[in-house]
Formats: sequence, structure tokens, C-alpha cells
Amino acid sequence: MRVATDIGGTFTDLVALNKNGELILGKADTTPKNFEEGIFNVLNQAKVNLKDMNMFIHGTTIVINALTEKKGVKTGLITTKGFRDVLELARGNRPDLFNARYKKPDPFVERHLRREVSERMNHKGEITSGLVFEEVEEILQDFKREGVKAVAISLLHSYQNNDHERAIAYYINRYHPEFSITYSTELNNEWREYERTSTAVLNAYVKPIANDYLSNLERHITERSNSSNNYVMQSNGGTSTFEHAKRAPINMVESGPVSGIFGAAVLGELIGEENLIVLDIGGTTAKCSLIENNHVKVSTDYHLEQTHNYAGYPMKVPVVDIVEIGNGGGSIAWFDDSGSIKVGPKSAGAEPGPIAYGKGGTEPTTTDANLLLGRLDLKNFDTNTPISTLKKQFEQSITNHLDVDLDTAAMGIIKIANSNMLNALKLISVRKGHDPRDFTMVAIGGGGPMHSQDLARELGVKKVIVPSASSVFASWGMLMSDLRHDYAQTYLANTQNLDFSEINSMYQTLIDEAIETLEHENVDENNIVVYKTIDMRYQGQDHPVEVSVPFDTLTEDNLNKVIEAFHQKHEQLYTYTLLGNGIEIVNVKISVLGKIEKPVIKKAEAPHGDPVKEERDVYFEATGWERVKVYDRDKLPINEAIEGPAVIEEKSTTIPLNPDDRLVKDEYGNLLIHIGGDNYEL
Repeated sequence: MRVATDIGGTFTDLVALNKNGELILGKADTTPKNFEEGIFNVLNQAKVNLKDMNMFIHGTTIVINALTEKKGVKTGLITTKGFRDVLELARGNRPDLFNARYKKPDPFVERHLRREVSERMNHKGEITSGLVFEEVEEILQDFKREGVKAVAISLLHSYQNNDHERAIAYYINRYHPEFSITYSTELNNEWREYERTSTAVLNAYVKPIANDYLSNLERHITERSNSSNNYVMQSNGGTSTFEHAKRAPINMVESGPVSGIFGAAVLGELIGEENLIVLDIGGTTAKCSLIENNHVKVSTDYHLEQTHNYAGYPMKVPVVDIVEIGNGGGSIAWFDDSGSIKVGPKSAGAEPGPIAYGKGGTEPTTTDANLLLGRLDLKNFDTNTPISTLKKQFEQSITNHLDVDLDTAAMGIIKIANSNMLNALKLISVRKGHDPRDFTMVAIGGGGPMHSQDLARELGVKKVIVPSASSVFASWGMLMSDLRHDYAQTYLANTQNLDFSEINSMYQTLIDEAIETLEHENVDENNIVVYKTIDMRYQGQDHPVEVSVPFDTLTEDNLNKVIEAFHQKHEQLYTYTLLGNGIEIVNVKISVLGKIEKPVIKKAEAPHGDPVKEERDVYFEATGWERVKVYDRDKLPINEAIEGPAVIEEKSTTIPLNPDDRLVKDEYGNLLIHIGGDNYEL
């Protein structure tokens, strides 16, 4: 049996695949005080026999929680003389030019714990000043007195030559092993001093916590099961071994959400949909990403906590291009100082949860609004909370302040939540040169199917897919993931006088390092796949554009094809090209996959029994209250259309089918929803 678990802000999800190819799904409350408890709770709930488990894949929020809640360990920084304030200086570019109250992010390392050593490399990686270990020893003694637990090392131009970084790390590990060590070039070999230093610091800050968590979890899994194949989901859409994840836990910063994106790409390939907009709505957040030609975009320009008016903290590690906002089923409706109603980002979470959970929650949430409008049914909740309690709380908190009726207030909350999510969807589509009408939406998470149709209609998307395991789809995606590692090396060169021998040698060095890593993870050489990319820019520009290099070696003959791809990508992103300008190479990059045998996706069996569970009143924005049929998703017949309005229910999510929309269940159990009724081709 293969088992995948994903810890979210509200729920811990599980998908398991037994030897018969049957999916087992589970969902339990996340246990913030002890995440392991939630994992074993959902394993017990799903009746998974741990002795039958031979593969375990895990996605976790442990890293991003420690960062956003500032609950990492006390960290010190060792850097080149004259550069201790790199974290403080940050970047001069501001996300909101007219914000007079703008404040730079506070560094994770206080200034007195940012220390300098008298070493120096030039921009070519040549040593101009040697390393003095007496200075290193003095710094470490000070760190001990200050109670520092982790040390980050980031030296100037080490992306060209990391001898000094590795020497300091070796010295600390040999003489002061009580410190947890991170040096910048073990995470990334790209230039940009601030971003590389920030990444090293953030990794050091969470490394002891992530190590303890992963070590305890792996020990318990190994003791209770027969699994020797234990993997952790990474932010790049692939998995790694627990051992590799302990060295670079920063690669788990978006561990859970990205697996749903990757799973959508696998699903799209299965059913013939190459262009997808993925919408994942959980209890706390909404995530969205775009897949073009079955390609999941991975970027090293991730910023923790970045908003439209806050720069956030940069991380130079590969992360699936994803936009995340604080809007989910548990998002709280509240009034700002001007009296305007807002929804999110504050969430009721798993404890106490929405009012409907009956765990002490008193603030109205998106889930509560959907319940009041009949889109959700209290019978499907493990609660004794009556609908009258919901109505009373809404009247006290919302309707009395707005002077509107209950239906209008509840619908207003849903529309505000949808508006927030729509802005996020535009960031990954329209704002990046894509026409949403050319894409199909995949709705996942507990709340994705609930809101997807309204959002698709706003964007102009004509089809929505609700996968067969939609509410736990991130875990499903993990079962389909391969081992993956990404490598990059800054290489500044003009394409007009490119040294092909040098650049091909650099690619080969990265490939050899990647293959060695995968072989340590017991991947057969025949199962290793390498993808090459390159960062390019016009002369005079600052930031590059990444394009594919689909050739074994770069030559004078095929370089022009790569340059043409760069022109096209630049025009798509920025609406123009500069054909007269010279073109520069900035970074060479590779991604390597260690292919793991994929589970076979079985076709859905023909259902038995009446699919109609009941009839109930449901409120739709366009038509108001309507008496509609409520269908059991598992009993829906295959390839038979259902016309909206209607409601389709399953154990952990609900799909309200709007008037004029049409739904069909395909042979794999996915629900295909056609928006607007003007295109019924299946």
C-alpha cells in the first residue's frame, strides 16, 4: 500500500492506494500542537493497516508555520567583512511606491548576531583575501554566549567559488557540532547577495525544528509499518528522501499546496487537457497556479509573506509558481475601521473552526455563509449546532451592522471571498499574458468545487473539472510525484561570443551532481530524466526570462532556436521584444527527475442505486431560492448529463451546480462542468 498525507491549516488529508488499485481517502482535523497526532488520527480514521504500507509520502506546513509565526531557533550569520547589513539594506525597489508608511521586512537575525570575517573573493571566484579561522572561533564563542542554535554562512561571490563557505562549515561541524549549519551555496548557486543570504538564514532558522519533526515522524513510521520508502514533498513539485529534506528544509516551504498543482498536470495528461488553471481552496487559504502545455512552472523568485504593499522575504529555492491568499472555508467576516466588511485573511482554522463546527467558534465564516444559503447541509457536519445558532450569530455580527436581510449578508460574504480569489486567479493568468478562455479550471480542496463555477464564469473559463479525489487532491498528487532536484549556476555570457565548450561543461557538472544525489536515493540510472533550462535577458536589463533548452548540447546551430524561444517568452510576458539588442545568458539550470513507478488509475465502476438523496432549498445569486435535487456523487451514472440548478454531495465537499450549467461524470469519476450551457461537447 502507498500512503500520502498532507497537513493543511485546518485539515490533515490522506490518500492511500491498496494492492487492488483502490483509492482510500481520509480527512481529519489538523492538530497544531502535535502534527504527528493528526497524521495518525487520519490513518486510523481511514482504517489503514500500517503493516501493509510500503511507501509513505508526506507534505507538511511545519516550515512555513515556523517562518510566518517567527517560531524558529535563535540564528547567527557569518558573512564577508563589510556585508553584515545586507539583510537590513534588502532591495530598494518597493512593491507600493506611494505607501508613505512602507516598512522593510525585519531581518530574522538581529544585527549583533550578524558577524563578519576577513575573507574576500572577486567576481570571478578568485581569492583576494584568505580566511582567518581565529575570527571564526571568536564569533562562535560569542554565539554560544548568546544562546545561538543555528548558524547561516553566506560569503560574497561564493556562487563562483564556495571554498571558504565549505571551510567554515567543516570547521564548525568538527569543533562545534552543537550548532546547526547552513551555508548558502548548498541551497543555491545563483548570484544576488541579498536573496542568497536571506535563503541561507531562513533555512538555518527552521532547520533544527524541521529535523526534529522529520526524525520523529520517520522513526514512528518505520516502527509501526514496513515502509522503507519514505519521502517528503518539496516545493518544486517533486519528492525527496527524509534525509535530503533535513539538510534543506526550506525546500518544503510550500510542501503541501504544490502537490495539488502537480497532480492536476498528471490528471490533465490523462484526460487530454493541456492548459489548466488550478484552484485549491482549503479551510485557511486559497491557492492557484497555471499549467501550460502540461508544464508546471517552477521559479526561484519566491517571496515569503509578499503582498501588494509588503516586500516579504526572498528565497532562492525552486518553488512551483503559485499565488496564495488568506481566503478559505474558515475565513472570518469582519469590519474594518471604515465600516466596510472584509473576508479573511484571519481564519477560524481547525480550532475553534467555523460556528457550524460547534467547537466554540463565534465569528461568521465563509463556510457558515454557505450553510445559511443551503449550499452545505448541517447533516454532513459532525456537529450538534442548530441552524438557528448560525442565524442568530450572523444577525448579531453582520446583518444588524449592515441593515440587510440574512440572505443578502450571507451572499455578500461569498461574493467578497470570490472577489479576493478572482484577483489571485488574474495574477497567474491575465497578468502573465494568458487568456483564461484558453484554459480549463481544475477545482480541488474542500472549498474549490464550491466556488469554482462562479469564478470560472467571471474569468471566461468554459469548463471546470472536479477530480474524483478533489477534497484530498494534494495527497493524490503526492502519489503521482517523482523524486526531483533542481540545480542552477550563474554564468554571465553574451550569446554573440559564447564559449560552447564551457557552457556544456557547466551543464554536465550539474547533471553529474544531480545523478549522484539520486543514486544515493536508490534511483536506478535508467529512471533518471534531465531537463535543461537557461535564464536569458536583453543587454541592459536586470531580471532574466527562463526558457527551455531541449538539446543534449548547445551548439552554434541550435542556439538560435533557444534565442527565438526567449523572444517569444519575453513578448508574452512583457508585450514587446528588442530584436536589435544583444542577448545575455545569466544562469544555466537543470531539473532531474527520479522516476517512481506510478499507481495505475482505475476507471470508475458503474454505480448502483438512486443518485438522488433528497430535495432541498438552495440560494443562487442569479435566481434566489430554488428547490433542487441533491445527488450522491458516488452514485452518479457515468456520461449522463445533469442540468443545473442542483447540488452534488460527497463525504468532504459539495458542488452547487448553478442554473444554466451542466455536469457529466467521466469514466474516471471526475466531474466535468460546462459553464453557461452554451458548450456541451464532452
